[in-house]
Formats: sequence, structure tokens, C-alpha cells
Amino acid sequence: MFNLDNKLAVVTGGASGIGASIASTLASAGATVIIADINIHNAEIEAADLRAKGFRASAIYIDLADEMSIVECCSAIVGSHGTPWLLVNNAGLQDRQLLLEGTAEEWDRMNRINGRAAFLMTREVAKVMVAAGNGGRIVNIASLALRGSIVLGLACYAGSKGALLGLSHASAFELAEHNITVNAVLPGGVMTPGALAAKGPPADGPGRRSPPLGMCDGNDIASAVLYFATPAARRVTNQVLAVDGGFSVS
Repeated sequence: MFNLDNKLAVVTGGASGIGASIASTLASAGATVIIADINIHNAEIEAADLRAKGFRASAIYIDLADEMSIVECCSAIVGSHGTPWLLVNNAGLQDRQLLLEGTAEEWDRMNRINGRAAFLMTREVAKVMVAAGNGGRIVNIASLALRGSIVLGLACYAGSKGALLGLSHASAFELAEHNITVNAVLPGGVMTPGALAAKGPPADGPGRRSPPLGMCDGNDIASAVLYFATPAARRVTNQVLAVDGGFSVS
């Protein structure tokens, strides 16, 4: 039920953090994993590490802020590996900016990567899935900030992740007839390089409290993605799974 042999998975932002954990978990389940990242150096390192463990993985450059780069990357993946079974829209920005100091430039920057890029990736990959006629899976990595794990400075970030959740809902509806499921995962706090390097005001607010089951790590998020990608979730679409260490009941 949790086997991905002979399946092709594309993970954006898979060069580090949660994305690297997702790529590793999917490869361990038998998938051929394509790590699509702007940091091609780190992506190549991650892919080489997976291959050294006996898994199938490769890296490809993508600039998610550039529509043409997205189109060309997806075309290159199909040309070299065939039709993806799974797309994980994981890449995202998470800098903070106080609402009353917010700028349109920051709003646009955040939404360009966290929302617009996922829309473009979904459009390009879903076209190929539909044409192939074998179904497929799309998993979007949103944020528990949409359900209360909030700190100061997340107006642009939460807004962009809200757009991603809306995209999940609409995509699930339009793609259901093609046997393509679309689901979302809401990670709680995960100490990733991106989170540690995030710019902006101190992360102060209810999102700072410790969840009763402890902080999540990348593998916890990856396990949820794996579920949605496998036959175990063949009848599951338009669902949102929070992986938050029990934060929601604290």
C-alpha cells in the first residue's frame, strides 16, 4: 500500500530542509525522485547522496520566480524521465515582515514563489498527467500558520500559503475526473535551514509554544506526503492534513 516502485516524483525545493526529507522518503519507497531547485549545487549533492544509498534520483535547475524556467524544467523532466506520478509543491519563502510595515514588493515576492509558482507547476505537470491518462498525485506543502500557529510578521507568508490552499481545493475539483488527487499538508514548526535563516522581526506569538507531542522534523512531514502519494490514499482528495505535534489541541 505504501510502495512507489516505477513511479516518478518531482519535489520542488528538495535541496534542503523539508524538501530533502520528502525526496529521501519517496526514494526509500521506490520512487525515482527529481529534485527541482534553484540551488542546483545542493540539489546535486542531495541526489548523489540518494544514489549512493541505492536509490534513483537526479537534480534539475528551476527558478520558480520565472514562468519560462518552470515550463522548460517540466518539459525537460518529461523528455528525460517520462510523465510524473507525483508533484510535491514544497518550495517556499518564509521571511517575516510586520503588517504595518508591509510592502507590496514583499507581498509579491512571497506570493510569486509560494502561490504563483505552485499554480504554474500544477498547470504544467497536470497537463502531462491528463494526457498520459494514468492519474497522478499532487501534494502542496502549506503551513499551520493558517490554523493558529502564528507569530508576528506572517501576513505575506500566511497570505501566500492561503492562496496555495485555495489552489489545492480548486485543483482537486478540476482534476478529479482525471483520477488525479490533490491534497495539502500543513507542517507545524520544523527547524529547517530556511526557518533558521528567515529574516524579519523576532518570531513572537502563540506559534512559539511547544506542541504536546514535541517539535516535528522533516521526516514527519515527508511521511504525510508519502501517504498521499501511495495506493493507501487512492480515494483521498481535497484533504488537508496538519502535522503539528498536537499543537492544535494545546
